[in-house]
Amino acid sequence: MEWLTAWEWFVPLVMLMTFVILVFTGVPISFAIGIATLVAGSLMLPTDVTLTISGQKIATGLDSFSLLAIPFFILAGSLMNSGGIAHRLINLSQIMVGRIPGSLGHVNVMANMMFGSISGSAVAAAAAVGGTMAPMQKKAGYEPSFTAAINVTSCISGLLIPPSNVLIVYALTAGGISVATLFMAGYIPGILMGLSVMLVTYIIAKRRNYPMAPRPTMQMVVKAFLDAIPSLLMVVIVMGGILGGIFTATEASAIAVVYTFVLSVLIYREIKFKDLPKIILDSVVTTSIVLFLIGVSVGMSWAMTNADIPYMINEALISVSDNLIIILLIINIILLIIGVFMDMTPAVLIFTPIFLPIVKSMGMDPVHFGIMMVFNLCIGLCTPPVGSALFVGCSVSGVKLQDLLKPMLPFFAALLVSLFAVSYIPQLSLFLPGLFGMK
Repeated sequence: MEWLTAWEWFVPLVMLMTFVILVFTGVPISFAIGIATLVAGSLMLPTDVTLTISGQKIATGLDSFSLLAIPFFILAGSLMNSGGIAHRLINLSQIMVGRIPGSLGHVNVMANMMFGSISGSAVAAAAAVGGTMAPMQKKAGYEPSFTAAINVTSCISGLLIPPSNVLIVYALTAGGISVATLFMAGYIPGILMGLSVMLVTYIIAKRRNYPMAPRPTMQMVVKAFLDAIPSLLMVVIVMGGILGGIFTATEASAIAVVYTFVLSVLIYREIKFKDLPKIILDSVVTTSIVLFLIGVSVGMSWAMTNADIPYMINEALISVSDNLIIILLIINIILLIIGVFMDMTPAVLIFTPIFLPIVKSMGMDPVHFGIMMVFNLCIGLCTPPVGSALFVGCSVSGVKLQDLLKPMLPFFAALLVSLFAVSYIPQLSLFLPGLFGMK
């Protein structure tokens, strides 16, 4: 019996070690997932059968109408990133929070929340907003490392505030969950994430006597709002159409592309027609990376299920405790560690089938769990060695990575407090869906 138990753990260990070794030797994570799947599958089935099934799983994993929303939202985000929207949202943010101590730091957070929610990309928000704010904050006497820490830890809030590609991925992986319900559930946790960063910013800015912005004139207020309204209307159109039953989330993504094209090319005129081929090509490359990650992650999920890995993890967790509070604490710790080494999309695809059945059996709502999981993995985007938001934040601010880690610690503490609030207070995620009759 002991030998049998050891053999049962052999395949998971081989899969894990293969994946870890490949990632740490510089192999792209999608290829590392695919190779680890093939190695583990070959230990359970003949190699030719493993190759055939893996190929089928990649194809069937991408055979979903809902996945069409991802390339459209990516293209919409690329158009926004080049369309002058970030600058207008920064001006609006200055009007909204300019009279708070450390005002430029709060402007950074507010602009990231708005731009990230519209573009659906933390990296795009970190680059567009951070690239604009860093010189302004440096001129006002802000420490560059403090500026970068604010930018990096606030750009991730847009991944919870809809529209969000990662919430679409979770909805597909969890099965039977409405994308619109998840979108509504993300608003309060996403805003909470941004407010937690603003609280730390306020405390530090007050201690260092960072300046407030001068009081704006009524003309400046009106101009900022009028300039930003067309950009903010996209969220109203997308979410209003989904909630009103006018179109699905997938159809909304196509409408978002049309709207941002008209806004950036014809109204703001920040994008020329000659710029479109490059923007479209960049979007195609990003889409191919995301969709390939989804395909190989579905293959890994099959291999893990075939090796009974979800069952073994389930048994291990239940043997520790049958208390949901303890189980959520353990899951959060595991996901925080996973987020350090793995990108969000494969992490959601691989670990949702493992953890969701456990928490559902204990009475946790799958929508609540999805928001908790995405919130948790967002923090991983701010941590080395694979945190994309961290590296982009360093690049646009000109701050070295080693100089940024210490200033980020108070922000990490605030994000963790918010994470546990979202984990243990279901209504933070479920209030709005319930209010709109979605739950």
